[in-house]
Amino acid sequence: MERWDIYDINKNKTGRTMARNDWTMAEGDYYLSVLGAVHRSDGTFLITRRAMDKAWAPGWWELPGGGVKAGESSFEAVCREVLEETGVDVSKADGGYCFCYHRENKGQNYIVDIYRFEMDITEKDIKLQTDEDIDGRFATADEIKALADQGIFLHYNSIKKVFED
Repeated sequence: MERWDIYDINKNKTGRTMARNDWTMAEGDYYLSVLGAVHRSDGTFLITRRAMDKAWAPGWWELPGGGVKAGESSFEAVCREVLEETGVDVSKADGGYCFCYHRENKGQNYIVDIYRFEMDITEKDIKLQTDEDIDGRFATADEIKALADQGIFLHYNSIKKVFED
C-alpha cells in the first residue's frame, strides 16, 4: 500500500504517514502533491486530460502530477509523476521549483508544489499513461486560460502564474 508523509502548514514532515487517499487527516495535517509544467521554447505547455473514469474531475485538463510518496522529495515526485504520466523525463531539464499553494478541505488538506521545466519535446516524445490520461497536447497560456474559463482546467487560478513568461 502506498503511503504519504503528513506535513504541517509550513511543509514540515510530522513524522507520521497516511495511506494514499485515506482522507481521515487531523486538523492541521496536510499531504503534499506536485504539478509539473513542461514549457517549450515556442511558448506552449504540455497538458493532459484526465481519464473519464476518474472519481474527481473526469475529462478535465491539467498539468501532470500527483502525490508525494513517503520518504520521497518533492522534486523526486514531480520527476516520477511527469515520467509516469507522459513518458517525459524532466529530471535534467532546465527550470525547477516555482511556488506552492495549499487548500483546506475537511480531512483532505493539501499543499501543492509547482514546478516549471524548460525543454523542447515533440508529440512523439509523449507516451501517455492511459489509465490516468486520455489525451495530451501542447497549449499556449491563452488556450489554457480558455479551458479554465470553460471550467475544465484544474486549479487554474492557483497555478496560473506558472504559465507567465
